[in-house]
Amino acid sequence: MDQPAVPAELLEIRRSIDNIDAAMVHLLAERFRCTKRVGQLKATHRLPPADPAREARQVERLRKLASDAELDPDFAEKYLAFVIREVIRYHEAAAREATG
Repeated sequence: MDQPAVPAELLEIRRSIDNIDAAMVHLLAERFRCTKRVGQLKATHRLPPADPAREARQVERLRKLASDAELDPDFAEKYLAFVIREVIRYHEAAAREATG
């Protein structure tokens, strides 16, 4: 069965989406390299893995950025919550290694 031809404009948009996805992966990788360093510093200085006050400020900041960018602020908050959970998980592991 023949597939309908894909319009050139659709292919162009998909290439842009693929480029954006690749950039996001690289940005996330860089972000997590930074948060790993933060976790190591926190462990070295015996600071708690989580910082609820900073997290609250970041949620407020990201919601505002999302709103300004015409992105659903709830979506942005869910994204940040996921990232923060991963960061805290790493920071807890770094703290265990530092005291272990």
